[in-house]
Amino acid sequence: MKVVIFCGGLGMRLREYSEAIPKPMVPVGYRPILWHLMRYYAHFGHKDFILCLGYKGDTIKRYFLDYEETVTNDFVMREGGKKIELLGSDIHDWNITFVDTGMNANIGMRLKAVQPYVENEELFLANYSDGLSDLPLPDVIQFLHSRPEAVACFTGVAPTSSFHLVNVGEGGLVQSIRHVKETGMRVNGGFFVFRPQLFEWMNEGEELVQEPFQRLAKAGKLLSYNYDGFWACMDTFKEKQLLEDLYSRGQVPWEVWKTAARSLPGRKSA
Repeated sequence: MKVVIFCGGLGMRLREYSEAIPKPMVPVGYRPILWHLMRYYAHFGHKDFILCLGYKGDTIKRYFLDYEETVTNDFVMREGGKKIELLGSDIHDWNITFVDTGMNANIGMRLKAVQPYVENEELFLANYSDGLSDLPLPDVIQFLHSRPEAVACFTGVAPTSSFHLVNVGEGGLVQSIRHVKETGMRVNGGFFVFRPQLFEWMNEGEELVQEPFQRLAKAGKLLSYNYDGFWACMDTFKEKQLLEDLYSRGQVPWEVWKTAARSLPGRKSA
């Protein structure tokens, strides 16, 4: 199944990094967050990627053209480094299509730009390039597949902010105040599953969530797969630090490929 990843935004709230590199290339540990996301999809067998490039897209191209397998794989070095024998590999069976979708395009415009690459698929996947999760992806795909009337599905996650929602009446009187996590509200966490019919609900220049999703919701064709497991995005410097802290402590629930390896018969946990 093809995976569309939106990699073209400016990442203005991560200016400490995004002025030098595009947001998808901001590192978490040894690899950029984009790699962690792609590795997640590859674990579930989805290794045909379409990267929607924009801001500093050349940096992303160069990263994969010069990809160094030894950074995250065990290897044997012989003859003082003249010969390298890899004991594992990350991306040898990945197919990556790099598409320039414009410097200032919104998400909907970027998706429309890659329509020729996915319009003949039964279903295809898509995601922002700044969120990580241990989401059971096969369940999400089946959720949409089992609902033939639906066209699109996203993952609904609990808000991660610490804000409170305030209900204010006449004269500024506060009628209620609740922590956002106590409201039962969900936010769009990405991890989309789409049918190609989605493009029939999109007009030129529209933002994906603002207009097409509104139409689909009114027609009863938009689903939310609600998930309360691990989900985190890297939209701000603070969120970047949170992911780094988790990585440094070895608390990396999004690395589902390692969790699966540890659970294989005959394998002992470290």
